Order: sequence, then structure tokens, then C-alpha cells
Amino acid sequence: MSPRLLFFSNLFPTSLEPYRGLDNATILRALVPEFDIRVLSPRPVLPWTPRGFTGRAEDSAFRPRWVPAAYLPKIGGPVNHLLMAGSLRKAFEETLRSFRPDVILSSWIYPDSCAAIGLAGRRVPVVAIAQGSDVHQYLNMPGRRRVILKMLPRAAKVITRSGELGRILARVGFTVGSLDIVYNGVALDTYQPRDKAFARQDLGLAELGKIVLFVGNFYTIKNPMLLIRAVARLGVTLVMAGGGPLEGECRELAVTLGAKVIFKGRQAPGEIARLMNAADVLAIPSKNEGVPNVLLEAFASGLPVVASNVGGIPEVLDQEALGCLFPAGDEGALVAALEKQLAAPRDTAAIRRHGERFSWEATAAKYREILLGAMP
Repeated sequence: MSPRLLFFSNLFPTSLEPYRGLDNATILRALVPEFDIRVLSPRPVLPWTPRGFTGRAEDSAFRPRWVPAAYLPKIGGPVNHLLMAGSLRKAFEETLRSFRPDVILSSWIYPDSCAAIGLAGRRVPVVAIAQGSDVHQYLNMPGRRRVILKMLPRAAKVITRSGELGRILARVGFTVGSLDIVYNGVALDTYQPRDKAFARQDLGLAELGKIVLFVGNFYTIKNPMLLIRAVARLGVTLVMAGGGPLEGECRELAVTLGAKVIFKGRQAPGEIARLMNAADVLAIPSKNEGVPNVLLEAFASGLPVVASNVGGIPEVLDQEALGCLFPAGDEGALVAALEKQLAAPRDTAAIRRHGERFSWEATAAKYREILLGAMP
């Protein structure tokens, strides 16, 4: 009989939020040949938050169960993991009785993994995944930091999605021996080099000259407005795929500066792949990052990248052929880096070879080893 794995995280897709925690769903599907898997997804809610969730058809084998979880915005740092655990205790105990998991995989260390560790106790080993902001930002919040440093050492293993996340945890006293670095994977059949002229013609971008591509959320930490100011100075076209609270301000800034910006909205992976085929460079101007999936997807597509020198990005953007780094927030340096990269010859084959290192199959193999090793 296959070992039983319970996945516990708010980061799991629904039919209305198909990209929320998509990488987690992808990992679980890659683990199916060796594990019997169920999903228990806490969803922090406020009184006006919708409560009903419907899963995607491709995730039906996991029988996902979404459970509303109480939380306190802003002031709840010391207790939100307890509120989540209290909200999910009944569903968790039911799952332990009916499914009897051999190991729990929990993504997002606070409050999710801290709640899972508290609920599991010594009964089931927990493998926690640190994704990015749950380390970069939360360790700077005293209430959350205290909880993380109290609960996380009780995990059987901790997976970090970049080496930098592991180094941050080590600096605050977490035992390095229980950390494993596992980068996310890429769908290499979706993201691959294709003819740029055809892609541009197909997307209606044939007459635009040099194209800089941005893919991501319009959040302050992603710094999209810095990129708009930079391309306005260069006079090239910026294509932005994504959405979020800063989109309106970004549109206003583009008009004010006379920047050539095309807002494409949120796009499915296949459309992102086509945009990468059409672009000359991907720009990642973030103030902080782990190892963003879009970076690895660009490599798989043979597309060079200009990115902020933050987080785990320099761990994988480590060769001149792949693109270049610039100091985060430095507009002049971003302009210079884009100008240099747009003028440089592209070695598509070398970039693709680098991207092929990050397959989902390789990622899943590392997860299998860690999960099986955590089981009693």
C-alpha cells in the first residue's frame, strides 16, 4: 500500500483561484505514483469573506477539503496559528481517523505549518515548506518570529525554495541539518524556445521593436512602477502580464510618462509561454524574492532575464549568458542593465539547457526522498 500524505496549506487552487498555490498542486500530482494524497486547506476568513470553495477537476483525486479559519488581521501575529488550529481541529482529527496519514506536507510556515505542527503533535511527522515572504517578512515581525522559532524546530524537515531562505533561518538559530533546499520545477513542454517572429505575429506584437516582459502581481514588493519608469527612459515596449492593487497606478504612470506599456492582465501558463517567446528580455524588478517561478520559466523558454539582486535569484541567475542582475530599487542601474541586455546577442540554447535543470520530475524526486525519510 502506498504511503499516505496529507497536504495542509491555504495555498492550494480552487476553480475561482486557479493559480493560488499552483506549484503545490503540481508537486502533489508529480507525487501521485508513490503516495496516496489528501488535501486539507485552511482558508483564513473575515465575516464578509466568501465561504464556499470548489476544486478544479484535475485535483479531484486529492479530495480537497477547504475549512474556514479564524484570524486577526495585523494584531494577530502571536495567536493566528492557534486560531487556525482551533478552527481546523475537528476536520483534522476526522482526517487522522479516516485517512491516517503517514506524513504531513505543509506549505507557508506561518500560520499554516505552525498550526499543522501543533495539531499533529507527536502523532504524525510534519514537513514544512518555507516559500519566501513567510521568511523574508515574517521573521521581522516580533509576534510571528517568536511563534516560528518555537514551532518550526518541531517539524521533521523544513524545505526552503531557495538557499537564501535557508541561510536566513540558519542566522536566526534554526538547525541547518533539518533544512533541505528544493527549487520549484518548470513545465518544460509548455515553456520552451519557439520562433520569435511567429509568436509576435500570433500575438499582434510584430511591429513593436524591442519588448521587455513583466509577469507577476502588481504589488509594492514586485516594484512594477520602477520598471515602467525605466522603459519610459529607454523608449522600448513593456508588456505586463498580471494584476493586483497597483495596476491602476501603473496605468496612470505609463500615461503620465508616455511609456509604451501593454497591459495584458492575468494569463494562463500557455499564454505566458507565448509572451516569453515574443519578448527580448524578462524583467524582475522586485524588492525581494525567493526564486520566482517566472525566472525559471524564462530560462526554459530560452529568454534572458534582468533581475534585482535579491533573495535566491543570484543562486540561479549565475551565468552571463542568462542575463544580468542590478541592485534592487536602483532605477539607473535597471535602465543600464536592460540597455545592455537588449543589445547583447542571445544564446537561446545555453539558456534552455540551464532551464532544463529545473524540471518538475527532478523537484518531485527530491520531495519523495525527503517525505519518505521523515516517516517513522
